[in-house]
Amino acid sequence: MNKVLVAYFSATGTTKKVAEKLAKATGENLFEIKPQVEYTSEDLNWNDKKSRSSVEMNDEFSRPEIENVVENIDDYDTVFVGFPVWWYIPPRIIQTFIEKHNLNGKKIITFATSGGSGIKGSTDFLKKNYSDLNIIEGKRFGWNESLESIGAWVEKIKKF
Repeated sequence: MNKVLVAYFSATGTTKKVAEKLAKATGENLFEIKPQVEYTSEDLNWNDKKSRSSVEMNDEFSRPEIENVVENIDDYDTVFVGFPVWWYIPPRIIQTFIEKHNLNGKKIITFATSGGSGIKGSTDFLKKNYSDLNIIEGKRFGWNESLESIGAWVEKIKKF
């Protein structure tokens, strides 16, 4: 891996904790994908079909606006993209991030947090929707993942 960016979206702070450890393990830059309008706990109520997250996830064309972009995206060779798994796929804001940045020619390595869903469905979804990009399946982490285990994973994936 050459120049690396760790980009992440975190609605509740869980993915943020993993992303911070990943940035520390790689010694590289961290970038938070911030929604223009923050998510409230009511927005995240997946049991409510009218909640913001439910509405977004049920609309394949939904692209929640982001507050910021990576100004120097061309400087990076590898971009880790992290997110919580929603409805077995990445939140729609990840699609916003991908579509707002030129990621052609970069390694995009996914990482996710979830209480039970794996990362394969999320990575397959991204590969299907962005088949021109080099998307590599990463790993799903638990909420209490240690810096040591994340560092060991980074050493393993350096071979890609």
